[in-house]
Amino acid sequence: MKQHIEELKWAMQQHGLWQKQSPAEEKLLSTQPFAIDTLAPEEWLQWVFVSRIEAMLAAGQALPANFDITPYFEQAWQTLPQYNDVIHILKKIDGASKS
Repeated sequence: MKQHIEELKWAMQQHGLWQKQSPAEEKLLSTQPFAIDTLAPEEWLQWVFVSRIEAMLAAGQALPANFDITPYFEQAWQTLPQYNDVIHILKKIDGASKS
């Protein structure tokens, strides 16, 4: 999983989706799936998903299993084909969560 996360971070940086500054704390407290009411898809990916997975890896914790985040990003970025390689990496991450 760590390799896929690094690949995801690199791809996001290449597409200008990686941010240097975190969103306001209250935006990160959303209870909606993917913080759809407060964050852009790439913000959730970076500041929630990647951050949590990296923290879990660093702590040696078991990672979540059997999740599917790709469909959300396929829908959110359906008019942005330039992000297809990011979506491809998300598919790898989803697949790794099932093994």
